[in-house]
Amino acid sequence: MAEQVVSLSPPRLPVPARPVPAPRRRRRAPVHRRRLGLLYSAPMAALVLLLFVIPLILLVWMSVNHWPLLGASRPNGVANYSALRDPLFLRAVWFTLRYTVVTTVVLGLVAFGLALLVQRDRPGVGAFRTVFFLPSAVGLASTSLLFYSMFQTDASPLNQLVRWLGLGHLDWLGTNGSALGSSVGMITWRFAGFYMLILMTGLQSIDPGLYEAARIDGANRWQIMWRVTLPLLRPTLALTMVLSVTGSLLAFDQFFILTGGRHDTATVVIDIYREAFLSQDLGRAAAVSVATLAVLIVLNVAQLRLIRREGR
Repeated sequence: MAEQVVSLSPPRLPVPARPVPAPRRRRRAPVHRRRLGLLYSAPMAALVLLLFVIPLILLVWMSVNHWPLLGASRPNGVANYSALRDPLFLRAVWFTLRYTVVTTVVLGLVAFGLALLVQRDRPGVGAFRTVFFLPSAVGLASTSLLFYSMFQTDASPLNQLVRWLGLGHLDWLGTNGSALGSSVGMITWRFAGFYMLILMTGLQSIDPGLYEAARIDGANRWQIMWRVTLPLLRPTLALTMVLSVTGSLLAFDQFFILTGGRHDTATVVIDIYREAFLSQDLGRAAAVSVATLAVLIVLNVAQLRLIRREGR
């Protein structure tokens, strides 16, 4: 007779399937909360509409009208955009591009050097940070007047130093090249501390452990700079480049005060001023402004995309 095997383990019962929870529906905010949010945002929306949207629409409308400074306006299509082919405007574009490139490079290098100098907390470094940043508190027009007196007055400390060095009398603003160099030097003195602060913040956000790991791997200071610091600092460098390029393309105060646009030192904004108030043609000035705005939007969008891509 065959032996019957008896299992002592309890019988397995079927596990009931867990019910799949229904997807939670996103609760809509109560009506009063939505209205309260609209109420809070209304003042800022009104300011944007009043200070940006309406002037922008008026600017575009002026650019397609013959709009004298004094007198009635009349539509003239795109005739005002012929100002973009004017030789004076083309020379202003060329000088503005030269100034933008030189200023961005020189200002970026000086600000980066200052940021490396003061990034670490050491005794007395706070005083250096304050001294480097102080020129940023001076208005650009005041800075231009200050440097104009230093360039043009023989009794200024700058010209006395030049004579002491045996260089004689230098015409700081008499030629295109000297005016460009003098303006770049003034802008570097004015903004280097501001960009230094931005770059110093970026440098201090880098993990010190990355530097220690690079030293353990045998990297020298130059290799650490190229392989660690600069790649991690790209978003901050891109931000400073956006600010520098935008400010340089819209340069007006320094050249209007230092040279008045003479010696082919007129920028695009000076050309807009010349069309509006010297030629008394607001329509052509508006057309140049619209073209300048379009270029700035394209450049800023491209640079901001670079910031987002490098920041990932």
